[in-house]
Amino acid sequence: MSRPTPLRVDDDELALLTDLYQLTMTQAYWQEAMNEVATFSLFFRRLPPQRRFMLACGQQHAAEVASRLRFTDGALGRLASVDHFETGFLDWLANWRFEGEIWTLPEGTPVFANEPLLEVDAPIAQAQLLESLVMNLVQLETVLASKAVRIVMAARGRPVVDFGMRRMHGVDAAVRGVRAYRTAGLSGTSNVLGGLRHDLALNGTMAHSYVLAHDSEREAFHAFAHYYPQTTLLVDTHDTLAGIRQVIDLMRDAPEVRVSAIRLDSGDLGELAKGARALLDEAGHEDIKIVASSGLDEQAIEALLEDGAPIDAFGVGTQMGVAADAPVIDLSYKLVEYAGTPRVKHSTGKINLPGRKQVYRRQDATGHYGGDVIATRDEAIDAATPLLVPCVEGGRPVPEAMALADTARERVAQALTHLPATLRRLDHGETGYPVALSAALERQVARD
Repeated sequence: MSRPTPLRVDDDELALLTDLYQLTMTQAYWQEAMNEVATFSLFFRRLPPQRRFMLACGQQHAAEVASRLRFTDGALGRLASVDHFETGFLDWLANWRFEGEIWTLPEGTPVFANEPLLEVDAPIAQAQLLESLVMNLVQLETVLASKAVRIVMAARGRPVVDFGMRRMHGVDAAVRGVRAYRTAGLSGTSNVLGGLRHDLALNGTMAHSYVLAHDSEREAFHAFAHYYPQTTLLVDTHDTLAGIRQVIDLMRDAPEVRVSAIRLDSGDLGELAKGARALLDEAGHEDIKIVASSGLDEQAIEALLEDGAPIDAFGVGTQMGVAADAPVIDLSYKLVEYAGTPRVKHSTGKINLPGRKQVYRRQDATGHYGGDVIATRDEAIDAATPLLVPCVEGGRPVPEAMALADTARERVAQALTHLPATLRRLDHGETGYPVALSAALERQVARD
């Protein structure tokens, strides 16, 4: 009998969650005694056409993981079976520790092309080994948070609940996605493990199977509302408006039944919401809310509300769970300095900004973001706020900087009030948001 395949990557395996070439390059650095400090920068070169900004998420998580990365005896034993590595190198890996610095944007910061989400300063063999893991952690959470915040904006203050676990790309994405959703401002999730792990309220109703398992819709409603007072009932298994009438009749005939909301999950959600609201109000149930789901994304939600649909909350699944319209960003982790010398890649279309950097953000007199400046790390830009902060120093997390992740949700809510109107639009188009290079960085680019 074969051994069961684990459903997770354990902490003692994380050092192996890398691409082979990271380890072969690191062995080559070791063989050449190359151990000067390098700086690697994590950034993307262009926004997806469907995005006017990205919401940086996962970078503080990645920094914390890097600070505790280790090659355990078990991991080294498995590497020894790969025909690439010398015994001396594996012995060196046994004592490998990250001892450098990691500067990050606080989680929930709106970010634009070429701005570093994080920078790593460490001996090159330490910084190199972080690449694949850091990119994986930041890519997923940034993509999902950036999709989710658009849905939050479209909902105009109405609660949004994550219903997407069943179609997400694996169990890790489903759980870590809830962390991104919490940052973006969702009010809840149906994902039990994700919600418990990342402190997001658990929400859910019932499935059509529960209704179909009973001999009548009314019987199903009565039983479920009995077990779960103030529940939400799914009313579209057969005929939506007839289902709502069943709820109204049940509450009239069984006064002990209390229902807080009904959920619409098929058909013309706008027209059905209007019909549902009329029926409920006529019966004196103005307090019963209407929840809508079924293939929703930000455009669908915006259209419903523009049309005056009286919907009080939204359940959003697949389109958000896989970030269907922009599932990837052009994320890169590039060497920008080694041994005190700025480095730059000149490949066509893939040029990077050299040297250690800082990002400064300006706000106008009304508090709106007025533009960013990408500068060298040691520059000071007048009337602007530096965004990158050291989260790991000497290989150890900086507690006050790591605590910024705890306020990411509030940071996003505040940022949405500061974004220029053009960035809050949900249609495709140019952002018009200025991101400039400082004079010192311009000179550095010109030299290289």
